[in-house]
Amino acid sequence: MSNSTSVKQAGKNSNSAKIIKVLIIAGICAVIVFAAYALLFMPLGNPPAWIASVRQAFFASAFWIDFENNFITDDRYMYIVKGLGVTFEVTFFAVLLGIVLGVIVALVRSSYDTLKEELKGGFGKAVLYFFYKLCGIYLTVIRGTPVVVQLMIIYFVIFASSNNKILVAVLAFGINSGAYVAEIIRGGIMSVDKGQFEAGRSLGFGYVRTMAFIIVPQAFKTVLPALANEFIVLIKETSVSGYVGLQELTKGGDIIRSRTYSAFMPLIAVAIIYLVIVMFFSWLVSLLERRLKNSER
Repeated sequence: MSNSTSVKQAGKNSNSAKIIKVLIIAGICAVIVFAAYALLFMPLGNPPAWIASVRQAFFASAFWIDFENNFITDDRYMYIVKGLGVTFEVTFFAVLLGIVLGVIVALVRSSYDTLKEELKGGFGKAVLYFFYKLCGIYLTVIRGTPVVVQLMIIYFVIFASSNNKILVAVLAFGINSGAYVAEIIRGGIMSVDKGQFEAGRSLGFGYVRTMAFIIVPQAFKTVLPALANEFIVLIKETSVSGYVGLQELTKGGDIIRSRTYSAFMPLIAVAIIYLVIVMFFSWLVSLLERRLKNSER
């Protein structure tokens, strides 16, 4: 008992040390950024000669001229700011839709795999078999075609009369994500020991209550890191929304490029923003995975 407690305590101390280390690094980076900003941009009444020379050289450099032309002139940076907001909006609602669809499809497919031998024909088995096959077709079609093609079909064919591009993007990415989430959750459900089903039945639970209160919570805990990674993948996938004219992050950088005829600065800025977002959420996923491992000890 004491060994288990000491292991848990050591895990908590390790996580705390890593969080403190990350905070220290973030603090140092913030100090460096603030110092650079103060050196170059903060108004000074009578700055020393070396500061004045540094500022003069910086503002005359090709880097600053290109930066000012791409982001400051006509407030062009707002294309990226607004695009980032649209990216997060589409990703958030697409994740919710994908989880709902994924859970439904996973439950249908895992229920058929579990109950097909218990159901001795009849209407119930026929209905379950129909939805099982329907979910199989959904998974085959969605996972077998590119997401950009699905997005264009939904926008130009199914919702050709609609001007709500955000809704179309949410539906397209949500439906696409749901297929992958379904397989993630189904794998988690099937990984739960069959004895858990028998334990639920012995407690007087029916199949639905056994799944809801015993199986799904255990499976969800197992697949949570994989679902978080699916969220990260979805953030990057939204970069193709520009094919239907939606002004998300990538499209915002492309609009700046079309205004300035300079591709390097806006596209590199977009790439860096995506990289920072992915690194941040990957760090959160790693924390989540360690927390789950510690809770299992």
